[in-house]
Amino acid sequence: MKTTHLSLYFILFSTIYTNSLLCTAAEQPSPVLDINGNKVRAGLDYYILPVIRGRGGGLTLATTGNNTCPLSVVQEQMEVKNGLPLTFTPVNAKKGVVRESTDQNIKFSAVSTCVQSTVWKLDYEESSGKYFITAGGVEGNPGRETISNWFKIEKHEGGDYKLVFCPTVCNYCKVICKDVGILVQDDGKRRLSLTDDAPFIVMFKKA
Repeated sequence: MKTTHLSLYFILFSTIYTNSLLCTAAEQPSPVLDINGNKVRAGLDYYILPVIRGRGGGLTLATTGNNTCPLSVVQEQMEVKNGLPLTFTPVNAKKGVVRESTDQNIKFSAVSTCVQSTVWKLDYEESSGKYFITAGGVEGNPGRETISNWFKIEKHEGGDYKLVFCPTVCNYCKVICKDVGILVQDDGKRRLSLTDDAPFIVMFKKA
């Protein structure tokens, strides 16, 4: 009798545990895939490239306007240039796979000419009234103090990807939620900025 009860208990526990694992797996966002169909992984170097060709190349750092520092994140003007490699660090650093709609730090794998980090952050430019992406962010430490340092990769129409600023690392913070686009300035530099209607459609190539 005891053996029967133990067997039933084991079967019931196994069923509940298995269902719990299936539910947890189902709730996880889809992994981001590179141009070869492989999962994009945290800590590895990738190039962020435009899907639409003929409008510039990969991403890099450059001075803009009268500002020497911080450096701005810009798109290479020449299509043949991949720009600088970058790494992604999910908000949960223990997760090795980069997933859609998940907060990430994005960081250039390069040394800046400014005395600052190469982690992306959102900056407001008073002269233009626009939000631009610059270097100098803080890696990790999710919360109110680092709210401007988190970006997401989301699916766009047709299975492509876009970059989004809509951090969820602070439950009580009021944040902007907009796509990341390209703003071409008078000097020809293609700066990454927030946009309402023209997202920068991208793909990821392992460096």
